[in-house]
Amino acid sequence: MSKIKKIAFFNPQGNFDKNDSHLTEHPDFGGQLVYVKELAKALGELGIEVDIITRQIIDNEWPEFSEPYDYYPDAPNVRIVRIPFGGEKFLKKEELWKYLPDYVEKIYELYNSEGSFPDFVTTHYGDGGISGVMFLAKSGVPFSFTGHSLGAWKMEKVLASGMSIEESEKKYRFSIRILAENLSIKYASFVVCSTNQERYEQYSHKLYEADPYSEKFKVIPPGINHKIFTTEKKPEDINIKKYIESILSKAPLKRGRLPFIIMSSRLDRKKNHIAVVKAFINTEELKNKSNLLIVVRGIDNVVEYANKDDSEEAVLLREIVECAGQEIGKSIFFTNISDQNHLASLYRTAAEMGSIFVLPALYEPFGLAIVEAAACGLKVVATKNGGPSEIFSNGEGLLIDPEDITDISRKLVLALEQFDATKSIALAQKFSWENTALEYLTNIEKALTTKTNIEVDKKELKEFLDMTNAIKESL
Repeated sequence: MSKIKKIAFFNPQGNFDKNDSHLTEHPDFGGQLVYVKELAKALGELGIEVDIITRQIIDNEWPEFSEPYDYYPDAPNVRIVRIPFGGEKFLKKEELWKYLPDYVEKIYELYNSEGSFPDFVTTHYGDGGISGVMFLAKSGVPFSFTGHSLGAWKMEKVLASGMSIEESEKKYRFSIRILAENLSIKYASFVVCSTNQERYEQYSHKLYEADPYSEKFKVIPPGINHKIFTTEKKPEDINIKKYIESILSKAPLKRGRLPFIIMSSRLDRKKNHIAVVKAFINTEELKNKSNLLIVVRGIDNVVEYANKDDSEEAVLLREIVECAGQEIGKSIFFTNISDQNHLASLYRTAAEMGSIFVLPALYEPFGLAIVEAAACGLKVVATKNGGPSEIFSNGEGLLIDPEDITDISRKLVLALEQFDATKSIALAQKFSWENTALEYLTNIEKALTTKTNIEVDKKELKEFLDMTNAIKESL
């Protein structure tokens, strides 16, 4: 029985509610939020009280995030706490940096008013990490840092795409993000990485003052929700099967019997959807033997949305629609599925047809999506860059060069004709949130047992605060 009573999760980017509204739809609401939610619930099931501390948003477009507290019906030990900071309206994560000192101050006030503080804090992403540093300086409560993705690597890719240093700095605030990450690494009791590749390669970047070979770095793989992502049939499967049949109803008759190549990830340029579309369009064998199915959350009429909206999602969809041309509705289809239960049903239904899940991201830190797909029985083809190469180290899936259309085509054909999902289904069983939670708990207990008084250098913290003030003055 753990002596730890309460753990707080610092995740300033706000998108936690009992109905998982908008989860993974938005660039600020990606996989890290699923990670935080599932890990928090798993720790709660181990008897730990958990607070997910995020941002309160009072905005007509985001009504789900207006109440100061929320709860998951199946997780009585988990409390969602929404802190009012940065005004009432939704803000992109790049606009939150200057308000983080207020976020931390109000968290301190909350626990002070309740008469007890958490035993430990887990922090997520750079903004959560630096909040942990400030909270440590104020309260003495230690924290762990889980970066999820690192700014230095994103900056390299952005600059390589042709964006100027000045423009990238204005849009992404890389200077303050990388400083925040460095301070988070320095003052964390331990740093959590999902894979060895993340540990030894990502944190070895020259812009990080880190020694990934030190004991501070821990490799703790994330898990998946096996109650949702499973090969066992669920009630939702019947409706999803009818939904798929309706999507295919206007296509040539024979296409209803063909397996799918499925893409299901946030519409983001780095996810590289267009590469698979090009591979499919340019490979007659793929068009003859499969259908391409692209999951788009919250969008019913993709063509109309792509032509009328000016968001980044719409721009990417416009490129896909233009590339797909007359194949839309014939061999390329879109489906609107916005929750995990129905997504898992789609995977199971498609798996019965010998379908493939493909993740062509230019880089993927871990790849929970591929494990979820595998757990439902889909064959998996995924980028070689990042976590998938470690997850599929024994050939459980096929790895592709995401920038090589020919390689993508070849591997998809190979998966259709020769590959099966037996090994990947077995592999997926190893990834559970209970295991992840137990690993966190072991390291938290060790950190508290060997606790040393970590004092935050006020000069270093002042550098961060000066940068936040500079952002305020520039606006």
